[in-house]
This record gives sequence, C-alpha cells and structure tokens, in this order.
Amino acid sequence: MDSVKLKISIIDWLYIILIGACFGFLISLFLYFMNENLQNFSTIFFSTLSAISISFFAFILITISNDYILPRVNEKFWYLISFIFSFFSGFLGFSFSYYIFSLSEYNIINMIKPYWFYISITIGFLTFLVGMILHQFISMKYRNESITSEVLETKIKALEGELNPHFLFNALNSLSELIYIDQKKAEKATLDISTFLRNAITKDSLISLETEIKMVETYLDIENIRFDNNIKMTSSFDEDTGYIQVPKFSIQLLVENAIKHGYKSEALNIDIKADANSIVVTNDGVLPEEVKFGTGLSNLQKRLHLLNIGKLEYKIENEKMSFIIKIKR
Repeated sequence: MDSVKLKISIIDWLYIILIGACFGFLISLFLYFMNENLQNFSTIFFSTLSAISISFFAFILITISNDYILPRVNEKFWYLISFIFSFFSGFLGFSFSYYIFSLSEYNIINMIKPYWFYISITIGFLTFLVGMILHQFISMKYRNESITSEVLETKIKALEGELNPHFLFNALNSLSELIYIDQKKAEKATLDISTFLRNAITKDSLISLETEIKMVETYLDIENIRFDNNIKMTSSFDEDTGYIQVPKFSIQLLVENAIKHGYKSEALNIDIKADANSIVVTNDGVLPEEVKFGTGLSNLQKRLHLLNIGKLEYKIENEKMSFIIKIKR
C-alpha cells in the first residue's frame, strides 16, 4: 500500500496548507494586476481562501482514503481511488469557496459565475496532478528517513556486536569447576547465565534503567563465581527514573570496566546512583593514572550519541572513580 498511500504527518499538512495559501495569494496578485475591476481586497481574499479550502479538503479526503478506504479494497483499485479523492479535493475545495463568496456581491464572483463549474473541474484535475507530485516528494522523504534509520540501526547493532562478553568464557570455566564443588551453586549459576543471555539477545537497543540494573545484578552473580562474592553493588533511583531509556549493556559495561581496572584482590564496592539528569557509576577500587577510552568506553560513547541519549563523562573524587552518563534533556 505504501506505493500509493500518502504518509503525510500533521506538520507536513501544515506546510502544505501554508504553501497553498501562498500559491493562492500569488494567483490573486496575477488577477489583481490583469483586470482593474479585480483590484480590491476581495480578490486576494477569495484566491487565498480557495487555496486553503482546497488544501483542507485534501487533508480530509486523503486521510479518509488512506485510513478507511485503501486498506479495505483490492490493490488494483488504489490508483483509481486516489485519483477520485484527489480530484474531489480540488473540485469541492474551490466549489465551497465559490459558494461562500457567492453569498455576497464581489467582482471576482460575478466574473467567474458563468464558468465556476468548469473551473472547479479543471482545478480538480490540477489537484490530482499536484497530489501525484506530492506523493513522489513525500515518498522520497520517508524513503530517505527509512534508509537513514536502517543505517543508524546497523551502526548501533555493529557497536553492540563489539561488546564481546568475554566474561562469559570465564564464567563457563568457573562453572565447570563449580560443578564438582557445589552442584546447587552450579545450577544457580547456569540459570543466571541463561537469564543473562536471554536478555542479551533481545533486539531492543534501548531498555529501561530498571531492566538494565537487573541485568547488571545477574551479571555480577555470574562474575562473583570467580571473585568469591567480593564484588558488592548498590543502586539507588526512584520509580520514575527507573523508566529512563538507556542503551542496552551501558551500565553493565561500566560495571565490567570497574571490575577489570579497579579490582585489587579484596572487596570492590560499586555504587550506582541515577536521577533524571545523570547516571553515576562509582567504585572504590584502584585509581587509574590516566583515564583512556578504550574499545568498551568508546563504544558506549558512540551509542549514546547515535541513540541521542547523552554523553559519557568521568571524574575522580574522594579516592573514587566515577563514570557519568549525562542524560540529554
């Protein structure tokens, strides 16, 4: 249906009506200077209102056609129906304006009175031609937007693909050892890995902060197999903040980064605080001499930009390392 159906947003219609009004105004100037009898305000008003009326009828009829007619008829009739509705947009729009103005005595009405019906038919055909041109431009617009969206999604998926969960290989190694030591813990670890993988393979690039935190908790349950539960995490955010959309694996990546660079063979405390403006992931582990954005952090920075979420910053304060996701408002 997209080959015929005009996908026109409200903003598009406002632009169309504005352009129609300008076109009507220009036509009125042509009539104004061509005939002395038409050199009055009513000529300009009539032409401008007629163009607005045609645009308004086009909005009503094309919307009805797209939403209620085309979905219910055979595809081979779509062009015929589109022609009929486009034609009547111009015909009825001009006829309506003519009828309204014919209630008063205006020079322009007296001049076109013998021909108004034929003018309405002619404008109907012109409206159809304009509609076909609009169809091409708007279709091209949405096609370009669709291509841009697909390219953006491909970039995001490619970045997500870089997030190789190497911890999983370590977890599987730990799990193989745990099977001989504590079968109940091994069973729970297997379920945790299954849960994490199930969440990891979802198609959504954006998930709620609350869901991401739950994934991080599962991730830490897996990691603590290796670290003997020495990784402790706390999180605090209110109910509304929990609905904030964040890139999948964003907090998990920052927690993984804290473990990779901050763990020092003793308890590592990770604290996550979030509000409407930022998400702060802080750890009390080893402080880096220099903060470098490697593959993981650069990956997150790019995804935040592509998804128009915000940006990634960092700070070292009170002997603690913090990464901050600044939420774009």
